[in-house]
Amino acid sequence: MYKPVIGLEVHVELNTKSKMFCNCSADYFGKKPNTHTCPVCLGLPGALPFINKQAIEGCLKIGLALNCTPAEESLFERKNYFYPDLAKGFQTSQYRWPLSVKGWIDIEDKSGEKKRIRINRAHQEEDTAKLMHQLGNSKTQETSNNENITGIDFNRSGVPLVEIVTEPDFTDSSQIRDYAKKLQQIFRYLGVSNADMERGDMRLEANVSVREVGNEKWDVRTGKLPPYRVELKNINSFRFMVAAVEYEIKRQIELLEAGRDDELRQETRGWDENKKITYVQRSKEEAHDYRYFPEPDLPEFRVQSSEFRIDDIKKGMPELPWMKAERFVKELGLKISDAKILTEETELADIFEKLVKIGREKEIEPKVLANYVVNQKIDLLNKDPNQIIDDIKSKSVGIISDEEELDKVCREVIDENGGLVQFYKRSLIPSGDEIKKGNPNMLNVLIGGVMRKTQGKANAGLVRKILEKLLNG
Repeated sequence: MYKPVIGLEVHVELNTKSKMFCNCSADYFGKKPNTHTCPVCLGLPGALPFINKQAIEGCLKIGLALNCTPAEESLFERKNYFYPDLAKGFQTSQYRWPLSVKGWIDIEDKSGEKKRIRINRAHQEEDTAKLMHQLGNSKTQETSNNENITGIDFNRSGVPLVEIVTEPDFTDSSQIRDYAKKLQQIFRYLGVSNADMERGDMRLEANVSVREVGNEKWDVRTGKLPPYRVELKNINSFRFMVAAVEYEIKRQIELLEAGRDDELRQETRGWDENKKITYVQRSKEEAHDYRYFPEPDLPEFRVQSSEFRIDDIKKGMPELPWMKAERFVKELGLKISDAKILTEETELADIFEKLVKIGREKEIEPKVLANYVVNQKIDLLNKDPNQIIDDIKSKSVGIISDEEELDKVCREVIDENGGLVQFYKRSLIPSGDEIKKGNPNMLNVLIGGVMRKTQGKANAGLVRKILEKLLNG
């Protein structure tokens, strides 16, 4: 029997106005290639970099949100490797002196069990240029010999990038999904990044290996890891990361069970979404391969200096989503499930809190407001809070809790949404005498349909029970 050993690296671009070590605009997305560059980010001889204070503060905020300890002093280093996206021939990064170390975050797996993930570090670095590949048969191809070409856009080169590295504490893909989504929430709550994965603001990398259960040579708790790890590189989708990790775990176990463990080696692999497989990109480098040495053009700086006061940074940080959800439960009496939905996005949480404040004056219970917002959230983001309160007050009279009446409406919604119902039922998997729950997203869509038919007056909890009974029966 084998058990996965997984560590995660998350890279997130900070939404500063300028780049990490120069005054070029960091707003590069969608701009004409190579228009946001200067001698510093192009690595021209004699150009001297300087540190972006706003980026350092953003990195420290991320570290504090992840319960890390800020370093007393920090230093940038040159990470030397040759690749076309590095005009300088090195990346300015941190290895031995990261800004924040030894943190943690609690996540949940697919069964709802909590697990603490240890954060090794959160350090500051710069992003690289972007390679733009063009096939030879493209209509815009300018060469006469029909060759494939690769262009380089240096607009992204030098944009502030924070890397968050975990210990190898993940044991299944559901934990990875929850962790990545929580990080995305943190970045957005802190206001340090849009964390838009489609734009490349946030990128995921996983280090995956498997170990034989009971093998004392490989014990994560004592730091004795398998003698190899496979890095899945630059994945920009939660779904792709989950699929890539699950495939890689299966591939490695099959090799071990077939006695082909010599084929498991230190390497970097990519994810082919069309073939649903991972593929080899290159052998994996170790730290000594990069020949790290201190950046001579940038000074060492003290984190607790007058420029970077940790206490002041802490005071300027917002309430984080899980803290806000806990407060909603304790102070407003909400269900934890509703509180989690209300705090998924800062905009929705802000709207709800405004409604609670106005609702107190008009004697509307927070639970009624929460129920309405949870079921109508898509339609509320651009509405005036006072208008929302008036809508809720007019509809909150006579909440429908009659099971027979709701059963009729639920059946109507099921009949009108055959495609969603089939998708839900396909996710029902026999497991002995039990049936696992269907796709929760599809169920929520059907609940929303019932709420719309009843103008938000249906008892949402009772609707859920009726739908589950009808769909699973």
